[in-house]
Amino acid sequence: MKILLASKSPRRREILNLLKIPYTVVTIEGLDESYPSDLEADNVSEYISNKKADAFLGILQDDELLITADTVVICDGKILGKPKDADDACKMLRFLSGKTHKVTTGVTVVTKEKRESFSSESLVKFADLTESEIRYYVDTYHPLDKAGAYGIQEWIGAVAVAKIDGSFYNVMGLPVHRLYQVLKEFPIHLL
Repeated sequence: MKILLASKSPRRREILNLLKIPYTVVTIEGLDESYPSDLEADNVSEYISNKKADAFLGILQDDELLITADTVVICDGKILGKPKDADDACKMLRFLSGKTHKVTTGVTVVTKEKRESFSSESLVKFADLTESEIRYYVDTYHPLDKAGAYGIQEWIGAVAVAKIDGSFYNVMGLPVHRLYQVLKEFPIHLL
């Protein structure tokens, strides 16, 4: 089967490359990533991942397997998506400073015949951040395309992440170990 990754994220491509399986990146502009306001925060990423997969069903071929994903950061019950601008990114990082937050990534793997969907969560403990550290990170790394306004693989991960309970790759945006286990349930050749 031909594997398709429906993601604009360079981090997801980097992580999927670790599996050494060929894939093609596909995207649809303007995908709706909204969710019901009464949906529990822990279920949002998987809901959006399934919604993304649904958008591709009409063009998915019989010999194709599609992977979609969505990541959210949850702190004190509040969902932090991608920041609107640099000021919003700074506000998010101030909110995360000194706290433990949850990173949840929902993943959907789908063919014309089968669908598997799951979510993975990791707890991340941030150290206290100074205003100058926050400004430096936002001004230097421009984390506007990242849930919670940070990329753990960047400078902020080295200086602010005091502890992780769960998958590092999940925090990056794709729980690759769990994805690999799910892919083994599909009719594809992994090795």
